[in-house]
Amino acid sequence: MAEAKPGLRKPVFTKVEQLRPGTSGHTLTVKVVNTKMVMQKGRPDGPQSRQMRIAESLVGDETGMIIFTARNDQVDLLKEGSTIILRNAKIDMFKGSMRLAVDKWGRVEVTEPADFTVKEDNNLSLIEYELVNVVE
Repeated sequence: MAEAKPGLRKPVFTKVEQLRPGTSGHTLTVKVVNTKMVMQKGRPDGPQSRQMRIAESLVGDETGMIIFTARNDQVDLLKEGSTIILRNAKIDMFKGSMRLAVDKWGRVEVTEPADFTVKEDNNLSLIEYELVNVVE
């Protein structure tokens, strides 16, 4: 007899203020404050129609904001004012500050508008971190 598969576990939603450098596996519900295109490479009419697009979006919830780096298809989902769920997001460090990113193991999905207002005076991407090697 086949054993019953255990059900998927419920996601534990994280707040923006709980994010720390070097962590991953976060599930967040955030609102998009603004988006700007950073890089666009490749030609859609070329031999491979592969385009590489990178955009930086300021996203946040009621506890704070952080910059989310969106790649390729993720860029189209990030409309200003929309609410998105980031699944299996990770923290990347860029020039000493935190950036939120979702790689191929995660998911970005648009959801119905959330009823919170973004706390704009707590931007975690403005905090600069320094790598310190601890000698034991």
